[in-house]
Amino acid sequence: MTISIQGQFAPGFEPVAEAFAAAFAGQPTMGAGLAVRVAGERVVNLWAGIADERTGAPWQETTASVVFSCTKGLASILAARLVQEGRLDYEAPVARYWPEFAAAGKGEVLVKHLLSHKAGLSAPDVDATLDDILDWQTMVSRLAAQAPIWPLGSGHAYHALTHGWLAGELIRRVAGQSVGAYFADTIAAPLSVAAWIGLPARERGRVAHLQVDPGLRDLWATEAAKPLDGPVNWTYRAMTLGRALPAELVTPEGGFNDPRVQAAEIPGAGGIATADALASIWSATVTETDGVRLLDPATRALATAVQSEGPPVFPEPPPHARWGMGFQLDSEARRYLTSRSFGHDGAGGQVTFADPDARLGFAFVTNWMIGPGDLRATRIIDALRGVL
Repeated sequence: MTISIQGQFAPGFEPVAEAFAAAFAGQPTMGAGLAVRVAGERVVNLWAGIADERTGAPWQETTASVVFSCTKGLASILAARLVQEGRLDYEAPVARYWPEFAAAGKGEVLVKHLLSHKAGLSAPDVDATLDDILDWQTMVSRLAAQAPIWPLGSGHAYHALTHGWLAGELIRRVAGQSVGAYFADTIAAPLSVAAWIGLPARERGRVAHLQVDPGLRDLWATEAAKPLDGPVNWTYRAMTLGRALPAELVTPEGGFNDPRVQAAEIPGAGGIATADALASIWSATVTETDGVRLLDPATRALATAVQSEGPPVFPEPPPHARWGMGFQLDSEARRYLTSRSFGHDGAGGQVTFADPDARLGFAFVTNWMIGPGDLRATRIIDALRGVL
């Protein structure tokens, strides 16, 4: 199959465009966007493929996609902004800002613990339903009341979806706005980018339809088939929240393909954006971009100091990710551009990050979700490294 690549790239970035084109091999209904900014300037803005396999609609420059856990990176930028403004302290107890959070022995949990997957709330201890996750107050009240799954200080585990409500409620308490509104006012509007945490109804028509690669579907089907009468599979529960979502996060009409889910503010996974929007946002964390600078160097250094690394509480095979104050850091689990890069991956192949040395913002988004072994973004980043 011959893919028609649309968009532009600066001279010298031909290997990046070639790596992007190669990512479509064997995926006839895949769509994707790739954007890179260096020193605030667009050097790559490409798109190709199919936005909706049901209709054959092509991916366009304005096509946005659900970016899953890349949304955690956006929420982490918001938290860092509040620290930069002196309104939030990473070393303070969460309960200073959110008093109800102190319930069930969580009074000693600090903001840095909550952001770096150490709070012991990686999954709810009561099954959530779809209606529950569409209601902000239901989810944050339950998490505030819940006892930690593991003792504070004994380790970390990825808060796959709960991280968004935890960080989002903390942001809401400090900023006085919902996380989606604060994101719009602080990041999306100043940069004039197409990115949302909580999709407005008027933007629904631009969102790509998500598809799950059979290998990823089979992986989660194996997890779902494990016996229910043994120890709680907390990793599986972290993805499904009990009964709220399919483990692979989407079905043809459900999960994050559901317009109700896309419209809700679900900052652990529900952000929707174009690749160009995300590259612009991450660029603005390390250099002035379209007149906007989101983080100063001191705040960035504080926010990207290693907080969690190594094997998590619930065993999983290596390599293991490293975490800052909500940011995913360069590691064997995800090689970004350099050891100082920081960002966040998203389920199925989404990758977003910034690099302060190269003054770079990067985003690869796709509607074709692949599980372990996905090398699409890795090969694009390798090509990018070779031209910088």
